[in-house]
Amino acid sequence: MSPDRRSRKRLATRQAISDAATLLFIERGFDHVTVDEIAEAADVGRMTVFNHFPRKEDMFFDRDEEGREILRDALRQRDPGVAPIEALRLFAHRLVAERNPAVEFSARSQSFVETVEGSETLKARARAIRDELAQVMTLALAESVGREPTDSDAYLAANLLLATWTVAFIQAHRTVRQTRNAKKAKAAFLAIVDKGSIGLKAAMADTPYA
Repeated sequence: MSPDRRSRKRLATRQAISDAATLLFIERGFDHVTVDEIAEAADVGRMTVFNHFPRKEDMFFDRDEEGREILRDALRQRDPGVAPIEALRLFAHRLVAERNPAVEFSARSQSFVETVEGSETLKARARAIRDELAQVMTLALAESVGREPTDSDAYLAANLLLATWTVAFIQAHRTVRQTRNAKKAKAAFLAIVDKGSIGLKAAMADTPYA
């Protein structure tokens, strides 16, 4: 088997496991589904599941690394004349315009949110992902302006950005839950991102991030 074909097969197997697991998690709740049941649903062995996902919760948050990479790319590929904070604000608008799954606010995304809310394990992992993402954003921001990875301004900017986006996501999901209107939910998301960016630019005035 060629390396490309082997890689495609591995990715397909990983996706099949994740899809089967997520469906079971949403239907029955994360804590009520076993790895053996996931393996059976995906038609693979138990060890195959663990080869792709060391932790059960990784099957649910399987797009975590992809999300980190697109944030890094948004900073790496920004126009030199656009400050990092503004580049990320524009990036949020682009995600919505392109209907990226990361900013989907629908009945399906509500099922995802409700599954997280129903599991202490998933909530703990979500908090850990946020902490890890703060480190990723700190490094990416510092790199984007040629500062040291330990730059305190980058750390502050990263955490303020994440706080803004977290509030935006929560409000957007709350809006779609109340109105069943995806358009209103996306508008709520972007309004908070824009408002938060104004405050962030003020906080980061006189730094290269603003």
